[in-house]
Amino acid sequence: MSLAAQTREAVRTRPFLYDALRAGVVNYTAAARTLDVDGDTEAVATALRRFAEELDDYDPPAGDARVSMRSGLGPADGADPLVTVGDRSLAPGEGSLTGIVATGAVSPWVLGDALGRLRAADIAVEVAAADDTSLLVAVERRDGPDALRIVEAVVGRATLLA
Repeated sequence: MSLAAQTREAVRTRPFLYDALRAGVVNYTAAARTLDVDGDTEAVATALRRFAEELDDYDPPAGDARVSMRSGLGPADGADPLVTVGDRSLAPGEGSLTGIVATGAVSPWVLGDALGRLRAADIAVEVAAADDTSLLVAVERRDGPDALRIVEAVVGRATLLA
């Protein structure tokens, strides 16, 4: 496999670097040092530059959705669940979680952006799910308002529903 192919493969295993290359905010030499690619650092940096030139410009995923906050999420225990992921089902009730729900033009890619922003804000996500028309993130109650603002910013529309 060529050095260029190895570099591209290494970048694709690091989505943050892929997006940074697309956004044009990479120190190529520093990035080359972090990749597990056999070759001279400057040669890898050159491969990164060339790869970046071929990529489309970064355009963060966006949506247009109504965002609401659902307090008291907890185990469904027979209630109609709001979300089920694996063996865990959450429903409104007396739980300690707050669900941030966006419905409208969203996608799993928008959820990915929201999760990245929540991670950067040091907000732990207990459960997350999305499809083409809705997304949900469940966080601890005290993180609900901040999570709400972040999800609103991601979907591009700050509409709080009661």
